[in-house]
Amino acid sequence: MSSLALAIFDCDGTLIDSEIIAAEVHAENFREFGLEIDAGEIAGRFAGLTGARMLELLAEENEIRFPDDFLKRANEEIDLRLGRDVKAIAGADDVLDRLDLARCICSNSSSERLRISLTHVGLWDRFRPYVFAAKEVGTRREKPAPDVFLYACKEFEVTPEQAIVLEDSVHGVAAAAAAGCRVVGFTGGRHSYPGHSDSLSDAGAETVIARLSDFPAVAEALGGWERA
Repeated sequence: MSSLALAIFDCDGTLIDSEIIAAEVHAENFREFGLEIDAGEIAGRFAGLTGARMLELLAEENEIRFPDDFLKRANEEIDLRLGRDVKAIAGADDVLDRLDLARCICSNSSSERLRISLTHVGLWDRFRPYVFAAKEVGTRREKPAPDVFLYACKEFEVTPEQAIVLEDSVHGVAAAAAAGCRVVGFTGGRHSYPGHSDSLSDAGAETVIARLSDFPAVAEALGGWERA
């Protein structure tokens, strides 16, 4: 009998192949300031962090002051492209059909961006109202803080040990592990990079998968195993 009661999905790079789209927009915008950072590097380094935190780090490292409206303009372009171009990760609908657990989304994206992108790929109605934007619920602390995962567990009245999280970013995996959840890493998005799997394992993932279709079987297996 499985000890699990709740499946928690990150969204960007896990259910929808969106991380690379956001990274491409940022790479284009950074060139205006002489920063030559390609989309792959941006996605690999900053996936799971907010845009504001990414700008803070880059401004400090490169001694650059970004305009006050930089992130607003970037986010408008990202939302436009997500609503037009984003695709679901292969097998998303099938996985949700097969997964015999309550489910929700915990993301660092805004609820509006989540609505736009999930509606475009037909997954919004498969999760709402259980789509939790970290900066809009509970303590409003974003990953890598564990708070959004703890909030979800409280909403579903389960302990963190009864929740299994699917995450594609180091920051997300670390947040879920800190919350006490079971954690599976995912490397099936277009933004994946050499060493991605090892990075997720080092951050606390119990196992890592590259195909979303493998998640139900992995969840079933982990639900029958006690953690060391």
